[in-house]
Amino acid sequence: MDRVSAFDEPLKKLLGGATAKVMAEHLDLHTVGDLLHHYPRRYEERGKLTALADLPLDEHVTVVAQVADARIMMFNNGKGKRLEVTLTDGSGRLQLVFFGHGVHKPHKELLPGRRAMFAGKVSVFNRKMQLAHPTYQLLDATDADEATEVVDAFAGKLLPIYPACKQLDSWRIAKAVDTVLPSARDAVDPLPPSLREGRGFTPLPEALLKIHRPQTKADIAEARDRLKWDEAFVLQVALARRRYADTQLPAVARIPAHGGLLDAFDAKLPFTLTEGQEKVSKEIFDDLATEHPMHRLLQGEVGSGKTLVALRAMLAVVDAGGQAAMLAPTEVLAQQHHRSITEMMGELAEGGMLGGSDLGTKVVLLTGSMGMPARRQALLDLVTGEAGIVIGTHALIEDKVQFHDLGLVVVDEQHRFGVEQRDALRSKGKQPPHLLVMTATPIPRTVAMTVFGDLETSVLDQLPAGRSPIASHVVPAKDKPHFLTRAWERVREEVENGHQAYVVCPRIGDDADDESEKKKGKKQPPEDDGDKRPPLAVLEIAEQLTKGALAGLRIAVLHGRMNPDDKDDVMRRFAAGQVDVLVATTVIEVGVNVPNATAMVIMDADRFGVSQLHQLRGRVGRGSAAGLCLLVSEAHEASPARARLSSVAATLDGFELSRIDLEQRREGDVLGQAQSGVRSSLRMLTVIDDEEVIAAARGEAVAVVAADPELTDLPELRTALDALLDKEREEYLDKG
Repeated sequence: MDRVSAFDEPLKKLLGGATAKVMAEHLDLHTVGDLLHHYPRRYEERGKLTALADLPLDEHVTVVAQVADARIMMFNNGKGKRLEVTLTDGSGRLQLVFFGHGVHKPHKELLPGRRAMFAGKVSVFNRKMQLAHPTYQLLDATDADEATEVVDAFAGKLLPIYPACKQLDSWRIAKAVDTVLPSARDAVDPLPPSLREGRGFTPLPEALLKIHRPQTKADIAEARDRLKWDEAFVLQVALARRRYADTQLPAVARIPAHGGLLDAFDAKLPFTLTEGQEKVSKEIFDDLATEHPMHRLLQGEVGSGKTLVALRAMLAVVDAGGQAAMLAPTEVLAQQHHRSITEMMGELAEGGMLGGSDLGTKVVLLTGSMGMPARRQALLDLVTGEAGIVIGTHALIEDKVQFHDLGLVVVDEQHRFGVEQRDALRSKGKQPPHLLVMTATPIPRTVAMTVFGDLETSVLDQLPAGRSPIASHVVPAKDKPHFLTRAWERVREEVENGHQAYVVCPRIGDDADDESEKKKGKKQPPEDDGDKRPPLAVLEIAEQLTKGALAGLRIAVLHGRMNPDDKDDVMRRFAAGQVDVLVATTVIEVGVNVPNATAMVIMDADRFGVSQLHQLRGRVGRGSAAGLCLLVSEAHEASPARARLSSVAATLDGFELSRIDLEQRREGDVLGQAQSGVRSSLRMLTVIDDEEVIAAARGEAVAVVAADPELTDLPELRTALDALLDKEREEYLDKG
């Protein structure tokens, strides 16, 4: 067997069909290489008991612990019986429960004082954590054969605990690893020899042996260091090659004409650009002036002025004879962008129209719900070049949409679009257009270097002058209902002072909404109080407020299932000050800009993520008056949900919150999808903790690709790259 094919060997050849089937279906492991890269999550030391206090709810866990007591309980008038076993680690306790015919064997084996490894899903019953019907393996077995089997499975004093599933326990995975471990010697080493030797890394076969069967903690640290570097380096090489390929593509350089549309727009601005906006604009204009496509990510705090920076880039391209398209994820946001851009441009947005400026251009809106006459006119304006700027939703991607000369694509809220959608829009240029991706979700530097690693990054972290601070508070509605009463009083006070307010709910509350909930299955209740009620709904809360706490105020609703014209009408009336309180879903999360809105109440705030709460909060405090954000929750004070809300209330720093968000979520949620639905290739690397590794790997990767773009002299690295870039992931990077 050659060096490459050893890792490609299907698991069913070595492990048997049943085990291989479970590994494929439940752990996404198909080959020897997959299993060798399925690393232990942690290690238990023989003789040392597992901490039970911090077990995650609803997750499949493996613990090593000692039996404190065990007793048979009868129920159903003696017809049924269950075995309750209490485990201890000296500081905490965990209950196991077995029912019916499953009682006999554990009752005989799980005697007080016995130690074993247990695996199962953590649940809560009567406010106590428990494992129902866990599988287990005795670690102090009296039977000689059984004891030998356990010792064989876990050589050394460190017991590897693998990410497992209900169908396959950690120790069974360990036995499977033992079967394939000899193949580790055939591992293809992706690191160039000079890099490996220069950094003093352990050879890859040795690192694989040490990660799976360490003799000491130093073995684990050594192996981790090496394997993290492999993941970081191969991924960064893939991204560096993508960036290098982009520099080889032709594009039209777009240099704004002196005294043209951009200069006329800048002269109209009633304020000066911030230092950050000037710096980022220069980076963008420098990119636009080159003859290869710009690929830039513009990220910035809520309200930092990204739209203004993007508009100036679009005007520069129009000045240079091209067209610019802005792609928004929702009709509400597309309409909002169109409204705010035409307002900012004034007569400059009325090119060719009566009263328009001679320097101006046409700014058109294109969405799926537009009437046919307006749509036909917009399409005509695009194909003739009459419209220099178009703002729209995915309707821009349709085949019938043709441009005269598309020079720049601006994608707002990148994470909401599939790669195919962006690629379809970019293909509409005569040559590849320049690409500017915007996101208001602050992204930690390490995530920017991985998920968005094929884009150069610009950061706007300065708020424009005149922006006001936002005070945020948690409102514990269940523990202290009078706090919620006070929250509505504060909203009324803001309105009486001439301002407006948002009330945000997680659900719409109409029949279609309720039906979709049923189809999806029951929503998870808050993690701490066992409350089975559905999330609060816009229509219900609006009715309650109209009749109760906010009676007499002008209240309107906004949600995604409304007719587009009705949505636009509500937003126009709210922007014009004709609505006091807007009760909405998260359709107002991004892009909505009403400077007179100063207060926001978020109902069931614990049902939203950290970044989403920060985005929502950014809708207030956009004018000169101070903003107020009230996070209403029925979660208990000591719960993780309340801790999350307290984090949001404690800081307005979106980058700090993005770190908290990332720490609280699984790594794969952030990296695994990579906008393409492909599972994560990162098993050892953690983006929050390994910033130095990622940054160093990026530097090495850039140097390697610059010297040898095709990796002709590095066949092992090419092989590793092919393994990383399966068909879907390759398409993702090619379209990036």
